[in-house]
Amino acid sequence: MLKKAKNNSGLTAKIKKDHMQQLADYREETLRPNPDLRSLFLEITPFCNEHCLHCGSRCGDIDVSGMLTADEIKDILIQVKNDFDISNMRLCVTGGEPLLRPEFFEIMEFAKNAGFRWGMTSNGTLITKEVAQKLKETGLRTVSISVDGLKENHEWFRQSPGAYEKTIEGIKNLIEQDINHVQITTVIYHKNINELDAMYEEFKKVGVRSWRVINIEPIGRAKDNPDLMLSKAEYRKLFDFIRNKRFEDKMEVTYGCSHYLGVDMEREVRKWYFLCNAGVYTASIMYNGDIGGCLDIERRPELIQGNVRKDNFKEVWQNRFENFRNDFRKTGPCADCPDYKFCAGDSFHTWNFDEMKPNLCMKGILF
Repeated sequence: MLKKAKNNSGLTAKIKKDHMQQLADYREETLRPNPDLRSLFLEITPFCNEHCLHCGSRCGDIDVSGMLTADEIKDILIQVKNDFDISNMRLCVTGGEPLLRPEFFEIMEFAKNAGFRWGMTSNGTLITKEVAQKLKETGLRTVSISVDGLKENHEWFRQSPGAYEKTIEGIKNLIEQDINHVQITTVIYHKNINELDAMYEEFKKVGVRSWRVINIEPIGRAKDNPDLMLSKAEYRKLFDFIRNKRFEDKMEVTYGCSHYLGVDMEREVRKWYFLCNAGVYTASIMYNGDIGGCLDIERRPELIQGNVRKDNFKEVWQNRFENFRNDFRKTGPCADCPDYKFCAGDSFHTWNFDEMKPNLCMKGILF
């Protein structure tokens, strides 16, 4: 049985509401009119050595033609360096599996020498001791490694027999190199939710200081596997678990950035209040040069803002992204919702652009 819910924030409901109203005012009055690029995601490759059942990018099943060359990536990095204050920006390298890019270390050495602070997401299977040392030397500051259950469920979910041990070994190799921030990220779905306590104990033994726990989202391949989705009771179990375990040990347990969670749960399972960063704090450059918001967002033509091969990235950031900076989603079930002022339609990556409604909303689940 779970413990009584903790108040991790030490804040009353009134204080939280006041804070969220201030954030909503800041979003409308300051951030949308004057977006501030703080996170630039670089999809360095669409290739992956796993075939995850939930993959939002459907890696391995998409047209991979037109991939940016190493020189083109270097050119855009210099353009960004010249046009933005990169001391206030994180370069987030992802894929696919980034380490499958043949010129990976060449590109990241270039980024380091240009002054970028960079981190990456990875499945960890290719991170040998030698690779971990090279990552350290190339300036890797933060890394998130995906572990989606204990061995059986992890390998089933990722369609990758034998991957679990390689992934755990990769994490240990990174820790040995004293990388600044090594985190495990776990997607919780119907088959692994009952492993939460066992994973908690196992990951503490690995030695990471942060475990990021997120729910499976109705995007990409996950939409083809509805049996993986969580029930309302399982969502509540997940968030109660994070809240109760968050600061229990040296390994912090935290939720991802997705979804407005309601007054009671906001600030209890992560450091700050919900705000979808896409197009206001965050932009992405896709493997083929397309410019967008968050990489998890459906790649519809109207959401692609330009392409670095023909457009100036700074001009795109300053003058486009209109869909991310207005209230076009205040319609359908969101039109008269009193929580809209706090969530603004919730996460872009789970918005249904055909039916103009959220594919996932925590209202009715958590509050």
